[in-house]
Amino acid sequence: MSKKALITGVAGQDGGHLAKLLHEKGYEVYGTLRGQLEASHPRYQAIKEEMPYVNIVLADMTDISALTRAMIEIQPDEVYNLAAISHVGYSFRDPLLTADLTGKGVLNVLEAIRLAGLEKTARFYQASTSEMFGGLDYNRPGDGYTEDSPFHPRSPYGVAKLYGYWITKNYRESYGMYAVSGILFNHEGERRGPEFVTRKISKAVARIKLGKQELLELGNLDSKRDWGYAGDYVEGMWRILQQDNPNDYVLATGETHTIREFVELAFKEVGIELSWDGEGVNETATDVATGKVVLRINPEFFRPAEVDILLGNPSKAETELGWERKVDFPGLVKLMVEHDLADNS
Repeated sequence: MSKKALITGVAGQDGGHLAKLLHEKGYEVYGTLRGQLEASHPRYQAIKEEMPYVNIVLADMTDISALTRAMIEIQPDEVYNLAAISHVGYSFRDPLLTADLTGKGVLNVLEAIRLAGLEKTARFYQASTSEMFGGLDYNRPGDGYTEDSPFHPRSPYGVAKLYGYWITKNYRESYGMYAVSGILFNHEGERRGPEFVTRKISKAVARIKLGKQELLELGNLDSKRDWGYAGDYVEGMWRILQQDNPNDYVLATGETHTIREFVELAFKEVGIELSWDGEGVNETATDVATGKVVLRINPEFFRPAEVDILLGNPSKAETELGWERKVDFPGLVKLMVEHDLADNS
């Protein structure tokens, strides 16, 4: 018989990639959507059209009774908890909702597994994040954060995710559950929401090239991130749950790039060379060929507590899981820009 997998947050970037991967591996795939999204809702219909192989389950992350019913009815072999308020900037605007969904929501899923009597049979994956490290230099070894690096989250999102990480470890140690965390560094792609900086850039660059938009506004251009492709990272998630013994793993590329580099590569993909002028909030980028300003700094996009650099060390995952990445940084930018060019043409 095929394995059953339940994915919370199946409508998100990682959920879509993971559902497709598991379907291709022969799994019977289930995915949660918010309880108020009835079958007639456009969002529900869109998910069914895009992923007809996913059996949709209506269950809120804050509703432990609905989550428990889902566990009892489905009897999943694997549970991937990807649901969260996952936008760092938004978490500052609504920290309470972030705590309820991104933090306490993890506990609700773990308890639902236990209450359904599946603590000895179901394997649980928690989507942890590099934002738990906080990007502070005194926490970061020269070759990147590892599974043993100390945490210092710098946002409500990071704090909530850290609770999820520790409660997952606690349930593993307290109840003998196969409950693990994948500490993923930034992973992007064509499914990324437009509120995230990488997709905001790729969409804007495509629209500027096609004459549908004039200007891109960003915040801190010099933040450094360890960026990979989401399609590669969900393979790592699956591999983490296939190990004989439960363990936590960092998934990363081991290299960093600035937002400025992402911008330059994205514009280069559409044949636009940039000239940078000014400093700080007055900095602009101009299309060399036309002389038009195509990028400005908007102070509204600066965060109350900025994370300047995040660099991961994936050596444990590469060695023990055999995990590898197929898409490099230039390939990631190219993939995203080409997708948005086609989507806006």
